[in-house]
Amino acid sequence: MSTAHVIVTVLTAAWVGFSGFSLLRRADFVAKPLIEYGVPQSWWPWLGTAKAAGAIGLLVGLAVPAIGVAAGIGLVLYFVGAVITVLRARSYKTVVFPLLYLAPVVVTMALGTAA
Repeated sequence: MSTAHVIVTVLTAAWVGFSGFSLLRRADFVAKPLIEYGVPQSWWPWLGTAKAAGAIGLLVGLAVPAIGVAAGIGLVLYFVGAVITVLRARSYKTVVFPLLYLAPVVVTMALGTAA
């Protein structure tokens, strides 16, 4: 396992974990776009928990690689779904935001397979 992989994994987990925490807290900068996209509020706790679990899974994956891979796959699917949701809502100017979360997850997974 390379130093780069560990650093990128920890930073990605912190980034995704912050996003999950912000959603669970219903922070305005997260809640307002979700309302605009038409995401039901009943889904928000599940979505926030999925992000938080994925972040924890990435960190656990440093010790148990299979868990990290599962968490990475789950997060990729989550953020691809977020991109699709934003595009379906025709909010093209904000599609960059889920991509900003998707990219580090993909890089983390790539570094994990290269290690």
